[in-house]
Amino acid sequence: MKSLKIAGVPEHFNLPWHLCIENGEFEDAGVDLQWTDVPEGTGKLCQMLRDGETDIAVILTEGIVKDIVAGNDSKIVQVYVQSPLIWGIHVGAKSDYKKLADLKNVKVAISRYGSGSHLMAYVNAQNQGWDTKTLQFEIINTLDGAVEALTNGTADYFMWERFMTKPIVDKGIFRRVADCPTPWPSFVIAVRNEVLKNNADAIGTVLDIINQTTEEFKEIPSIDRTLAERYGQKVEDIAEWLDLTQWSQKKLDKKTFDTLQNQLLSLEIIDKKIAFETVAG
Repeated sequence: MKSLKIAGVPEHFNLPWHLCIENGEFEDAGVDLQWTDVPEGTGKLCQMLRDGETDIAVILTEGIVKDIVAGNDSKIVQVYVQSPLIWGIHVGAKSDYKKLADLKNVKVAISRYGSGSHLMAYVNAQNQGWDTKTLQFEIINTLDGAVEALTNGTADYFMWERFMTKPIVDKGIFRRVADCPTPWPSFVIAVRNEVLKNNADAIGTVLDIINQTTEEFKEIPSIDRTLAERYGQKVEDIAEWLDLTQWSQKKLDKKTFDTLQNQLLSLEIIDKKIAFETVAG
């Protein structure tokens, strides 16, 4: 039995992994896959790959590309979710900010530097024609930290996956002023190069199993109710999310990588470009 550690955010995108683990599919194929939930998101996942705390990460595309450029010794082995991530832009429910234009030159709550909430603040600012050099940040670590920061005013707005924050909006804690979809596929699967070199067959087995599950995921009976129950969502919101979400079983292509890397460079999130082969395995 080959043991592998995998980590990802505790969000509905990752239910296919949990179903495969609970059904014993990896175990039956000779792989002991140990999952760790990481509510802090992509910045923390990058650090875990670097430190050898995880072998595999299900991670935001822009975050891992930035970190590989910065020296993370890992590769993207395939795209996991092809559809864009829809980032909701949220303010506190009692905030005076009513529209997106009101958020120019105010403080952004981010889970940590290098996270999706950090990088997408730059993408959104560029989309709005704001000066990205004037962005100010408050580190809040988790969604609970964001609730606290937006409620007590230590930060002014927060970007997070729209459907995961919907229950907080419904409770009247956040107000969503706009959406900002990523201009690239949302999630990829990244593996440390050392693990990839020494466990190529086991990684291949893991990908085969998860790809079969994601291909058939939407056809699982009552999957909308299962997701709603597990992630504290309304069934109608999950139905909308399922319509918008498209899993992938394919490798990252060079055209997508070039688009992403060029945008990260133009935003000065990275300071150099690297070869596609360095990133994609």
